[in-house]
Amino acid sequence: MSSHRKSPTRQALNSPWVIDTRELGRRPGSSRPVRRTAAASYVLGLEGVIGVPMGAEVELDVLLESVMEGVLVTGTAAGPLAGECSRCLDPITDEVEVEITELFAYPDSATDETTDEDEVSRLVDDRLDLEPVVRDAVVLALPHVPLCTEDCAGLCAVCGGKWADLGADHRHETIDPRWAALQERFHQDPGQ
Repeated sequence: MSSHRKSPTRQALNSPWVIDTRELGRRPGSSRPVRRTAAASYVLGLEGVIGVPMGAEVELDVLLESVMEGVLVTGTAAGPLAGECSRCLDPITDEVEVEITELFAYPDSATDETTDEDEVSRLVDDRLDLEPVVRDAVVLALPHVPLCTEDCAGLCAVCGGKWADLGADHRHETIDPRWAALQERFHQDPGQ
């Protein structure tokens, strides 16, 4: 289970991530579109690498559908991405849009009773929390090795300079360690 998944009993009722489904009733076939903006209360993604930053606005465009076992949520979530290139460490900004399809099971439904707690989302007091679902979808959509450009050459392993800035003729003199002691012993300044 994700370490950021909230306990269903601790849903913040005034959170824009929490949606009240009482309007749907338990009538299979009834549906309701929901469009809203919600601020990320933690990094939605790979913290320290790339993700939707904490506090960034995420646009939610979902359809709630009442089904026999609960409420099916389908739609999209879109927001800004921020991170750094894994080769050259330059900042990266982009946008991410993910598809969401999640069943929130009714309490005491067959799905609720036959699945483990972390296998399916649950409705709590006829409310559902989309933030953990969006986080999971964003994590799956993100590159594990984000790059500023596909051909990013990264950093020089010796001096740490960015290859794109150093030029093609950038080199470091390397001496075989077996000969290093001789070079120090016989090294002479050209001025002598």
